[in-house]
Amino acid sequence: MSTLSNIKLEIEKYANESNFTELQIVEKLEKYFFNKKFNENLKLYKKGKKKVSEITKDLKISPRKFYATLEKKNVEHKKYKK
Repeated sequence: MSTLSNIKLEIEKYANESNFTELQIVEKLEKYFFNKKFNENLKLYKKGKKKVSEITKDLKISPRKFYATLEKKNVEHKKYKK
């Protein structure tokens, strides 16, 4: 539990030094770590070692959001007809 309190103190200290609020800092950290995890899974997806369903379950996102992110990053994928 002490590590969590250390993280809280660091975030508060950074918020005081910068012009960001604590919530903005946490949102930026969330985006950073989500992108990091997404890129790791994307490498496995490109190699064919991980399926979309496994990735979406790990990242807790919908397949639709996954494919939208792939299109944003210009990654080729199969498009299915509805």
